[in-house]
Amino acid sequence: MRRPPACLTLCSILAHTVQLNLLLVDDHTIVTDGIRALLGGNASIVIKGEASNGQIALEMLRALKIDLVLLDVDMPVMNGIQTLEQIKKEFPDIKVVMLTMHEEKALINTLLQLGADGYLLKNASKEDLLVCLERVSSNVSYISPEVNAILLQSEPAKQRNPLFDQLTDRELEIIALIAQGLSNKEIGEKLFISHRTVDTHRTNVMSKLGVHNVAGIVRFAINNGLAN
Repeated sequence: MRRPPACLTLCSILAHTVQLNLLLVDDHTIVTDGIRALLGGNASIVIKGEASNGQIALEMLRALKIDLVLLDVDMPVMNGIQTLEQIKKEFPDIKVVMLTMHEEKALINTLLQLGADGYLLKNASKEDLLVCLERVSSNVSYISPEVNAILLQSEPAKQRNPLFDQLTDRELEIIALIAQGLSNKEIGEKLFISHRTVDTHRTNVMSKLGVHNVAGIVRFAINNGLAN
């Protein structure tokens, strides 16, 4: 039997709940504008707001009735990894779908383990997005076919990352603690050093890794077994 179009299925699923309230979390306006354009013709979906980072998203979740969050990974102030973890702690009933360009298997697995209800790449079609919303709003997790193919790939033999030779033991400690979502102050208290010293170490780490934000450090930690 031919499967009905996702938009029709979604409308029937949501008929019982009147509407699905979405929060878009991405620091690129062109992305949120694109999602609005894709979903604008569906009366069962209401985009209640947009946030450019996780901190703003959490504030909005405390003030608005949100059913589902479409969440990016790379954002300033508070990245998607930290945001997902906090949403699941503070709002366990809210569904979270990761919408990102990241295709790293280790990162995908980490986000799913943290409780992501869905995972889509930003090159997904409107059909994929609607199917994802349909499944997740019905309490069924959804991983796009492209992401599922990545997860099914066999693991290559691991080689030591040459960047490890450039990092001190203290810097590796700090990378692991950053990946846990700790602030400079919290890391300083844990390691008995000042937060200014932590900030200096973090700046050196970003320089050595060639990254420009905390999300880059977190990805390095995840991909190299430094994240719990």
